[in-house]
Amino acid sequence: MKIITSPTVDRLLTLPDPAKLSEEAAAAADQILAAARSANTMRSYRTALRYWAGWYQGRYGQPLRLPLPAATVVQFIVDHRERDTPEGVRWELPAALDQALVAARLKSRPGPWRLATLTHRVSVLSKVHQLQHLANPIDNVEVRQLLASARRTAHRRGERPHKKAAITRVELHALLATCGPDLAGLRDRALLCFGFASGGRRRSEVAAATLAHLRALPEGGFVYHLDQGKTLQDGPRTGGSPDKPLLGVAATALQAWLDAAKLTEGALFRRVWGSRVGPALSDRAIALIIRRRATLAGLEGDFGGHSLRSGFITEGARQGVALPALMAMTDHRSVASVIGYYQHGRVADNPAAQLLEEP
Repeated sequence: MKIITSPTVDRLLTLPDPAKLSEEAAAAADQILAAARSANTMRSYRTALRYWAGWYQGRYGQPLRLPLPAATVVQFIVDHRERDTPEGVRWELPAALDQALVAARLKSRPGPWRLATLTHRVSVLSKVHQLQHLANPIDNVEVRQLLASARRTAHRRGERPHKKAAITRVELHALLATCGPDLAGLRDRALLCFGFASGGRRRSEVAAATLAHLRALPEGGFVYHLDQGKTLQDGPRTGGSPDKPLLGVAATALQAWLDAAKLTEGALFRRVWGSRVGPALSDRAIALIIRRRATLAGLEGDFGGHSLRSGFITEGARQGVALPALMAMTDHRSVASVIGYYQHGRVADNPAAQLLEEP
């Protein structure tokens, strides 16, 4: 076969350098990366980068420019982590800059950070360098050793990651008992049951739930097709399924809300004004509803959006549900991650402490 080429086309066609992205391709890559992340993740990235920019401007008197040298990251770490000295506990962030960052609402309160906050800020900076193919200062030996030392110090001081209180079966029933027969009560009952029973959904996943992904089962109950979520950003987990069953109490609560609100399309959980139904709830509104119901129930603890997730995993473990079955519902990819959500409550409540007792 003879291939005929056009001289005009040959002159106009310029092949790009395969080792270098064009501006259009780079912009497309950024769009793909942004679309693959949850709104909460993108919000946390923006918050972290705004803080880096504000801190850098105050520390060095010039705008933030990448890549950052390792020495700058070292300064950032010692500015925000306290250390023991012969003169007492110290950190290096100048008081005036500390107050300015708080006044600019880039920092919630003056003083050093907890390890989790520092680690998040440094991780975001590392990710930005990776995405822009820049030399990563976090890979520097001095930076890595300093972070490891900060982790060891935090452990010795008893500093542990803060977790939202788990809503297990007992707490969930207490919350449901505060939900009356009015429209808001029916919505909150359905919302709490949906978030717990479908695998401990995050508040962003509950807020994004739509009727288009809800399917009624012939034998009763529903199946919800979860098409977005933090653990689904890289596609479905091996061996898992995006279809989450809603049966029994959860299905009854959801049907009662759908009937009362007369919903046929759009968002599953919406704002309510008396007898009127409004637009979709935000993820922050989901967390506020959980906290408000916990207060009405008289529960003590720091409850929020992740309480349903922790509670689902904790309750499943207490009832002896196999870990693979739990992970199929939560979509966790690693055992270490799912175990991190388990909360055994009081020390004496740990079932592993009862192994010598007669069943």
